[in-house]
Amino acid sequence: MTYRMLCTLTCLALLTAARSASADDSELSDVQQTAVADVEARTEELADVNHAIWEYAEIGLEEHRSAALLVQKLKDNGFEVETGIAGMPTAFVAEYGSGGPIIGILAEYDALPGLSQKAVPYREPLEEGAPGHACGHSGLGTGAYGAALAVKKAMDEHGLEGTIRLYGTPAEETALGKVYMVLDNVFDDLDVCLHWHPSTKNGAVAGSSKALVSVKFTFDGIAAHGAVSPHDGRSALDAVELMNTGVNFMREHVKEDCRMHYVITDGGGQPNVVPPHATVWYYVRADTHEDVEYYFDWVNDIAEGAARMTRTELTVQIDTDCHELIPNTPLSEAILTNMNAIGAPTFTAEEHAFAARIQEPLTAEFGTAFPATINENILTLAESSETGKGSTDVGDISWLVPTGGVRTACMAAGSPGHSWQNVACIGSSIGEKGIVFAAKVLAVTTIQLLQDEELRVAARADFEERMQDREYTTLIPEGQPVPKKIR
Repeated sequence: MTYRMLCTLTCLALLTAARSASADDSELSDVQQTAVADVEARTEELADVNHAIWEYAEIGLEEHRSAALLVQKLKDNGFEVETGIAGMPTAFVAEYGSGGPIIGILAEYDALPGLSQKAVPYREPLEEGAPGHACGHSGLGTGAYGAALAVKKAMDEHGLEGTIRLYGTPAEETALGKVYMVLDNVFDDLDVCLHWHPSTKNGAVAGSSKALVSVKFTFDGIAAHGAVSPHDGRSALDAVELMNTGVNFMREHVKEDCRMHYVITDGGGQPNVVPPHATVWYYVRADTHEDVEYYFDWVNDIAEGAARMTRTELTVQIDTDCHELIPNTPLSEAILTNMNAIGAPTFTAEEHAFAARIQEPLTAEFGTAFPATINENILTLAESSETGKGSTDVGDISWLVPTGGVRTACMAAGSPGHSWQNVACIGSSIGEKGIVFAAKVLAVTTIQLLQDEELRVAARADFEERMQDREYTTLIPEGQPVPKKIR
């Protein structure tokens, strides 16, 4: 028996035991219990789907096999699927049912470059330099898929009215896919949208996130021999370095919630050639989109100044512009109630030992003290209400429709985001248990929303109150197509 087979069998046994021991089925309706049972029956299938996407490990806008796998499985299970949404080959919308209410669930499946990792508790890439699912999106897409199928099962068995949609959204790691789908109006008729994300904790997503603009500044100069005739050249790399220096001085005069980071994607070919082209890629973030707009204008002024100082030409390419997440209290409360009714999964001694090994290098390098190896509790609403330091293009959907989120423990406690530790965990039985838990929560919450008009009305009222002084705008030029590639 392989290690993976052993983990899968252990996962199946413990999920059943955990549900019996900790879940209060009396708080779930018969319809919801049908969905939970369907997810449990698909545990092995969901593990296989997660593992396949985990092995594909495709970066944003290039998730061809990952998206195709989900699309084919959804078609095989009776969903109508439209692909190529908003000009993105790996974006899709899968739909089942008819009429209202219409509830959406979001799926992501993009990986991060350079983070390939085996499902082992020490650093060992599957393929050196290849991408890896360091944000757990292999599990994210899988859990959303499992939820959609479970809702369909409940709709068929109990005659539920309404429509369920699974949105395949590419390139979340660069906050891109959902933004262009929003601009293409594909979410406009939703009553509610639900999302989830693999995490180190269990809870509702009751807080906000940072808005972000992703922008590339390209400078064009004149090539020349760096030793013989530098006076005949104009260095694009000099412009990039001057720009970065200006932005680094700017940092002293921004709010504490602002984050600006960059990479030089093109800095020239070799030292004895004055670089005629150079590009620097920036993320500019803040807690509000209004502040992002202000900071972007400032950074753009610095770039223009660098171009003038070096007598180079500047081109600005805004790849995406995503908004902060608008939370929704009624949806968060419903999600949290359902999480507690289902009960968080427990983990074996072997899984806790795996997580402890994952944590060891973090303790050795940074002195990190971990109060737990894997979190098995469910956070309260107050504990889940902080504003995150990261960004997500889910935020743009939340500016248009009431949006609620789930996070489940799929990684070792305290594991840093975008790390090899997360790749290892989401590819193991630890991640698989979190995926199954998320699928159950999304499914029972979707069913509740299909049946409970009062909850939908309350969610809409909360949304409208939060949006009173907000208006959705974008820095993306009108009519700009989706970038063909990000990197």
